[in-house]
Amino acid sequence: MLHLFTGLELKTGLMLVLALIFVLVYEAINGFHDTANAVAIVIYTRALRSQLASAMSGVFNFIGVWMGGLSVAYTIVHLLPTDVLLNVSSAHSLAMIFAMLLAAILWNFGTWYFGLPASSSHTLIGAIIGIGLTNALVSDNSVMQALNTPKLIEIFLSLIISPVVGLVLAGAMVLILRHYSLSNTQKRQRLHLTPVEREKQDGKSQPPFLTRIALIISAVGVSFSHGANDGQKGIGLIMVMLIGVAPAGFVVNMNASSYDISRTRDAINYLQQYYIQHHSSLFHVIDYNEQITPPPLGAVNTATANSGSPLLLSADSSAKLANSQAHAGSKEFSCNLSNALIAINRALLLFGKLNSYEQLNPEERSYVRYLLICIADTADKVAKFPETSTMDKRLLSKLRQDLLDMVEYAPIWIIIAVALALSLGTMIGWRRISTTIGEKIGKQDLTYAQGLSAQMTAAVSICIASYTGMPVSTTHVLSSAVTGTMLVDGSGVQGKTIKHILMAWVLTLPVAIILAGSLYLLILKLILI
Repeated sequence: MLHLFTGLELKTGLMLVLALIFVLVYEAINGFHDTANAVAIVIYTRALRSQLASAMSGVFNFIGVWMGGLSVAYTIVHLLPTDVLLNVSSAHSLAMIFAMLLAAILWNFGTWYFGLPASSSHTLIGAIIGIGLTNALVSDNSVMQALNTPKLIEIFLSLIISPVVGLVLAGAMVLILRHYSLSNTQKRQRLHLTPVEREKQDGKSQPPFLTRIALIISAVGVSFSHGANDGQKGIGLIMVMLIGVAPAGFVVNMNASSYDISRTRDAINYLQQYYIQHHSSLFHVIDYNEQITPPPLGAVNTATANSGSPLLLSADSSAKLANSQAHAGSKEFSCNLSNALIAINRALLLFGKLNSYEQLNPEERSYVRYLLICIADTADKVAKFPETSTMDKRLLSKLRQDLLDMVEYAPIWIIIAVALALSLGTMIGWRRISTTIGEKIGKQDLTYAQGLSAQMTAAVSICIASYTGMPVSTTHVLSSAVTGTMLVDGSGVQGKTIKHILMAWVLTLPVAIILAGSLYLLILKLILI
């Protein structure tokens, strides 16, 4: 693993280690900042003791990070365009990372201290926006190109829609449970008791057995989904840092086997043949004047053999192949659908008889990353065309994933480190925000039905968001779900608390943007002195 860091100066290496520690501190703070979301309800409904609840949350946060995949992590990575990371010095990359993390840590710690259920996701995304915009101003680049705008819009939509979904679904679930309990026995009606009412009525401090099991399982679900979503953000942060500071070792998966590389090469070939075969329907969006490079020797080309479609062979392809390394670092075309075949040709020239990324120099590895992301992006755009058949959508989706596997990865040591930091953080600091969620949102105490509805809604919606690559706020989803249950049950909410939560929701993004941008300028000045 250490060979991936060769070439770094000692000072840069030490700063990189310090930045890694900062990421893990951020994840630990994220853990105890958001632990309350998983344990507040099981503690306040007396389904579990606080110590056991926080330990359980820590364990399932770890499992969530481990099994959560990387889709959210690379939503974070791709928020900053690759060129922004690769076209700045290591010092500037480290300044970006430190400013981003300091801003996120300061705001998260401050809102935790005052017991405000603010969003770690909003904070991190705001910090990234602040870094991107400030870097554009410092480097005299276009502000519009400072961020991946389509990805940013997707993230904003997920952050705005997810609390609304939580509020509506949790409220609907309470109505269903209310209907269920009215139709039968007193046992069912116990679902709508508060812990205090349960103790007065039955002389028992814990919920009924089945209700208690359901509350514990749904709390496990919230912990797992929190780890799967928020843990990936930490993984994404570390990958942003490594791609920016040590690109030679991390822009592509240097541990990829020759089989992995051949699978990527085959995906590029299949995609090339797909565009040739669909010339009649795609000629208006793809430039077919680009001559087609023949597939490298040894590449599987079954698609062409089966289709009978002719290949448009380039007369100077051999010369291009021989000279590809000289041109590899030059991004002489813009990545858009029109240039899909250009990107494919450049990739085929670079892959050639490639068996290991060690055969490429650092500039060529960066160019491979640029090309693979570009080709995958164009395939995704074609898949979204209304005239693309369902079968072709599946094919293009698979080819896209084969291409991205080389650049959307994370070493095992990063996943384990983030999982440990998040899970250890969850075992402390739960009390402040837990008090807000359990006691200060509603005018009355939570009933078992309200707690169960809120937890199940949060667990399912956050888990779905994690596996579809959308970073959402566990805090806002759960607090909105609790609010929804209170409104539907007619118990009402405390206006002061809701106002504070809304203020935190509104202020987090602009504060994080300004704080991260200011810290970035300050750190740059200190570095340049």
